[in-house]
Amino acid sequence: MSAAYYKTEASVNEYIELAKDVDGALLIDKLKHYLPSNSSVLEIGSGPGTDWNILNKFYQVVGSDNSEEFLKHLREQNSNGQFINLDAVTLKTDEIFDGIYSNKVMHHLTDVELNKSINRQFDVFNTNGIICHSFWRGEDSEIFKGLFVNYHEKINLEKFYQDKFDILYLDYYNEFDKDDSILIIAKKK
Repeated sequence: MSAAYYKTEASVNEYIELAKDVDGALLIDKLKHYLPSNSSVLEIGSGPGTDWNILNKFYQVVGSDNSEEFLKHLREQNSNGQFINLDAVTLKTDEIFDGIYSNKVMHHLTDVELNKSINRQFDVFNTNGIICHSFWRGEDSEIFKGLFVNYHEKINLEKFYQDKFDILYLDYYNEFDKDDSILIIAKKK
């Protein structure tokens, strides 16, 4: 995954400005139906911290990012928060979680990387761990602002997750356009 865009202060500030009116509140509301309050949650790709702040109201959340610039921003904005530098593929952590959440992060992974990440997510879960991930809907992939973006449909996401997770919720939702996004919530087998 090439994420040079998120590595500079200027690009991080640009992204924060672009994303200022976007949050995952609706996704987190769905997650709350499957994951009890006060559960431990790892957020993959906390970015500006918008979703971390929402998650933190309900869960014991550890934020993560693979960008030191985002981590600097997150720590400045949330001095009591826990944030770690984490790659979405390898998830090199010794901590174990009840839930893992990401909002439009996993689509930066190739199919091979996504499969590796899913296997690693399975490993860092407590029994019955819950994942909640959103993806852009579509086919193929592209490079956008130097970032790889891998689009998905429900059928291929089901194939990725079905060996390790029981799918609890898988559906389209609207972020900017009708059915432009997909949310998957699944439970560790």
